[in-house]
Amino acid sequence: MSFVFVSGNLALDFAGTLKWRRTRPEELLATPADLGRWAVAAGVTSEEPAVGAADLRWLCMLREAAYRLVTCAMDGRPWPEDDLRAVNEAAAEAPPQVRLTPGGLVRSGSAGAIASSVARSAAELLGEFTEQPGGLRIRECALEECTRIFIDRSRGGNRQWCGMEECGNRVKVANYRSRRSGTTRG
Repeated sequence: MSFVFVSGNLALDFAGTLKWRRTRPEELLATPADLGRWAVAAGVTSEEPAVGAADLRWLCMLREAAYRLVTCAMDGRPWPEDDLRAVNEAAAEAPPQVRLTPGGLVRSGSAGAIASSVARSAAELLGEFTEQPGGLRIRECALEECTRIFIDRSRGGNRQWCGMEECGNRVKVANYRSRRSGTTRG
């Protein structure tokens, strides 16, 4: 399994590890090993950290708290206190340790370091979003089934899909088929 990093923010990419939330949820972090692989793929750690089932449950709870905070911010709703507390507590964990070696930079840490990185990323994103209303464009993918959230940094501010390879391509193929059959899909 490979992970996709198209959201423009570590916390949003982490939230994207639960796909298709509204229709047919697909969990990309099914095992502690998946969490370790995600940490390496995301650049949080250089090697897979030792994580257990309790760590995975904690980080999935953090993922959902961050996701709810972001969607509340997007909709202009107040943040749930429990979610705010979860993100702040995780942000207080020790971040990954960084060590410079002749071979390059090595990042290491535990589940707490992963949680810290994700929570700090969420806090910084939400802080920027609330401090500069309208300055940061946070969007949900336009593909109805997709629930991935991303930062729209396109020049025109008109990015529609989380990524072209999956969602954008699905829409284009569906539109092509609709045109060929005489109906269009929006």
